[in-house]
Amino acid sequence: SGAKNAALPILMAPLLAPGEHRIANLPHLVDVSETLSLLGRIGCPSLPGSTTRIDTSRVDICEAPYDVVRKMRASLLVLGPLLAREGTARVSLPGGCAIGVRPIDQHLKGLEALGCRFELEGGYVNGSTDGLRGAEIHLDMPTVTGTENIVMAAVLADGTSVIHNAAKEPEVADVCRFLTTLGARIEGIGTSTLTIEGVARLTPASRPYRVVPDRIESGTYLCAAATAGGDVEVRETDPSLLASVMAKLTEAGCTAETGPRSIRVRRDGPLRPFELTTEAYPGIPTDMQAQLMAVACIAEGRSVIRETIFENRFMHAAD
Repeated sequence: SGAKNAALPILMAPLLAPGEHRIANLPHLVDVSETLSLLGRIGCPSLPGSTTRIDTSRVDICEAPYDVVRKMRASLLVLGPLLAREGTARVSLPGGCAIGVRPIDQHLKGLEALGCRFELEGGYVNGSTDGLRGAEIHLDMPTVTGTENIVMAAVLADGTSVIHNAAKEPEVADVCRFLTTLGARIEGIGTSTLTIEGVARLTPASRPYRVVPDRIESGTYLCAAATAGGDVEVRETDPSLLASVMAKLTEAGCTAETGPRSIRVRRDGPLRPFELTTEAYPGIPTDMQAQLMAVACIAEGRSVIRETIFENRFMHAAD
């Protein structure tokens, strides 16, 4: 789900700045609990609540073991912060993924450019560095977690780093904005080119940071409204992040209206068929493909859906 993707890197980023961090608007998901548990094993206890508190005053163990990573691939996001803060990290390889091949080569490529060394041994990535240095990094593809991992390391590197072909997803921009509240210097947030001026240290923000509303959760409710019919308003969301989904629902015969933090979808007639192709942001998210297919299933006519991100993303439509 998109909710966990939006929140997890922001939970990893506090590792970069010793002290107490406060994070609001975290979704109540198993993966969020698993991430807080992993941070606790590293030595950073947390206190969940309406505003979650994370104490990163010390790091005891620079490792994300297999029993955690096998359940939650995003555990890999401790790699960049641990290398930047402690100079060492040991992270289990994430292994397979039900929706397709998801290699970590771009993570390692970017971190190596910053001055990290890696050895693969017994299913683990062992990383070390004698000091991070700014670098020019050209990603082969705009990977979300790869961009986040590299950014979290580059903010503490000596000098300027430029990441070309960076992922532009709102979740990446949210991590960058959170890092700036800690004192990071990042330009180009929300674009495919990120320029990062390394700083000597980061410090916890004076105010709680509110995680961006989850666009996949919001989009799922909108598709449910389109499928069921009627009149539904989704509140406490960000309409600007769902323009492509709303455009497709409008094409299918729904009416979509937006407020500053709300989206209202109405359908009182039959749905029309449509075509879509999943793309990187700001296109149709691959995480919304199944929900939009449900809408297409009751449309009066032939719809065409093309998946370009994950080769096994059509598993939900298997015979």
